[in-house]
Amino acid sequence: MTTLQPPAATGARRAGPPVPRLRRSWAGWGFIGPFVLVFALVFLVPLGYSVYLSLFRTRLIGGTTFVGFDNYQQALQDPQFWDGVARVGLFLVVQVPIMLGIALFVALAVDSGRLYGKEFFRISVFLPYAVPAVVATLMWGFLYGPRFGLVGDINDAFGLHLPDPLSSQLVLASIGNIVTWEFVGYNMLIFYSALRVVPHSLYEAAEIDGAGPWRVVAAIKLPAIRGALVIATIFSVIGSFQLFNEPAILQKLAPNTITTDYTPNYYTYSLSFSGQQHNYSATVAIVMGVITMVVAYVVQLRGMRKEA
Repeated sequence: MTTLQPPAATGARRAGPPVPRLRRSWAGWGFIGPFVLVFALVFLVPLGYSVYLSLFRTRLIGGTTFVGFDNYQQALQDPQFWDGVARVGLFLVVQVPIMLGIALFVALAVDSGRLYGKEFFRISVFLPYAVPAVVATLMWGFLYGPRFGLVGDINDAFGLHLPDPLSSQLVLASIGNIVTWEFVGYNMLIFYSALRVVPHSLYEAAEIDGAGPWRVVAAIKLPAIRGALVIATIFSVIGSFQLFNEPAILQKLAPNTITTDYTPNYYTYSLSFSGQQHNYSATVAIVMGVITMVVAYVVQLRGMRKEA
């Protein structure tokens, strides 16, 4: 009696198609490699070297020695540094809302479609951003001059005594006016670009519901560009803490008003290039960078929380 033998393949797992082995490809690194290299050379290496410099101190006797975090302790107790931080903080609180408010108003006006010649108006508002900061500051500095500028000419022509824009009471506001003139067009373009991508169906629905222009702005346009508002605010915060060109140039016109420690960046520059205190200058720059990063991060968190 014969018994049937099961096929040999029975019980054995049938082999499927061969699975291709994943091969590591370096093509992606070829695309991002140049950026990584440039990023390391212009950001990581200078940052690391600044941290390295901040850990040393150069003395007349003994040369350069390792001091650890002594420079940071000195920076945290430096009244000149903190006076500059308080000054740019006041500048930030007052100037940034005014600048962004004007930019937002202009963007809404251009986007409304009711502004005559809006293309020319948009270019005119943006044009000051194309002027280099040095040229803009020199131009406004000569306008501010009480003896040789526009203010002085008005005083001589009409027998007036207009306040000196470069006095200690008004110089910070004068710098704010220059920065606002320079960057209103830049922020306006950010807001206007965000407004252009708002779906027209929202406007049509609002028109059907009988919403007026101000209701459309409050309920549709402002919520739609909240992300652009947050980005512009962060850029403005960083720019305020980096204030350097305007006080550095106006200092020649008002040497008794604008000191070399007027802003933290100007203080850092003066320490390094005038005082030859490279190590302490690197320390102040790092501390100021950390402060800027923390404030910008807080602004970002609040903007994201409101958006959520």
